[in-house]
Amino acid sequence: MMFRLSQLPQFEQEKSYFINEAIGFLKRALEYTSRTRRNSDRAAFMLGSAGVIALAAVINKSVGQIEASEEFVKEYAALVTMLKPLHWLPCGGDELLVGRAGYLCGVLWLRKELNNKVLAEKEVDAVLDVMVQSGVEYARQHKSPFPLMYAYYRTEYLGAAHGLAGILQMMLSFPSWLSKRPEAQQLIRGSVDALLGLQTPEGNFPCAMDELDGRRPEEEELVHWCHGAPGTVYLLIKAHKVFGDEKYLKAALRCGEITWHKGLLKKGPGICHGVAGSAYVFLALYRATGDKQHLHRAHQFFLFIFMSEFGYARTPDVPYSLYEGLSGTACLAADLFCPDKAAFPFFEVF
Repeated sequence: MMFRLSQLPQFEQEKSYFINEAIGFLKRALEYTSRTRRNSDRAAFMLGSAGVIALAAVINKSVGQIEASEEFVKEYAALVTMLKPLHWLPCGGDELLVGRAGYLCGVLWLRKELNNKVLAEKEVDAVLDVMVQSGVEYARQHKSPFPLMYAYYRTEYLGAAHGLAGILQMMLSFPSWLSKRPEAQQLIRGSVDALLGLQTPEGNFPCAMDELDGRRPEEEELVHWCHGAPGTVYLLIKAHKVFGDEKYLKAALRCGEITWHKGLLKKGPGICHGVAGSAYVFLALYRATGDKQHLHRAHQFFLFIFMSEFGYARTPDVPYSLYEGLSGTACLAADLFCPDKAAFPFFEVF
């Protein structure tokens, strides 16, 4: 959050303060990651060391520490070795928070911020290839109706955080690989279409495949970034960009409608399962369509956080964190200054 704010021209006078704060937080995070023992924790982007290493590379470059930045990039690139074995993580090694999709998410962010390939194309291709192999194998073994399917702790999640939507989105984010793998592209598109078939008339998606036998009551429906339409919308926008079929954009717009009607969440201000995450849906739709109605809706959701009614919302377990707490909310506020470039943190689709 501190680094993101330091990059905004609106905060030019506060830039030094934000960068120094970022360096201070980064130092403590790096000390923590140096004590990490499990390989799974080191390779995790959202919930482990990999994300801290990536941020260290970017922040060091921003303050002119080029050599240190390059060392962190090498450290990040070296983690790819852990991800190549098919069953590298017994609980499920493909999803976004701890798995291969998250690692590739970091590669994309580093490339954007550093203008550095970070990882050789053959290494990226190897990770994507094993992700496809993993999905095909699981789908075949469990007789899934999806060409590609994955499980995390034995649950076939469908959303952005632990599930299929986040994995497919990362696969669609590497056009060079897609152009070389027409069979994989067909499997991915088939899986996106199968997921599209689960969208409710109101626009939402079930959290996991085990909910298909008995859907949640409407009042218990999850409309979050982590589970449901507010996270799946990014996959649909990416699918529209890659395949050009209007059905994906129409489905994304339905995601926006249910988020508008149900997205004032009670779980706090964050971006994972809070009001700020709902607001990001409309910034994504604004960038996808240019329709200022979506920008208006994003502003209304942000303003709700300051209303007295929001005082009844739950306090997150980690109230200042990027995904649950106020740090993500501050990133939303920053993105409202520049909506044409706004992006859910580490989840750029344009």
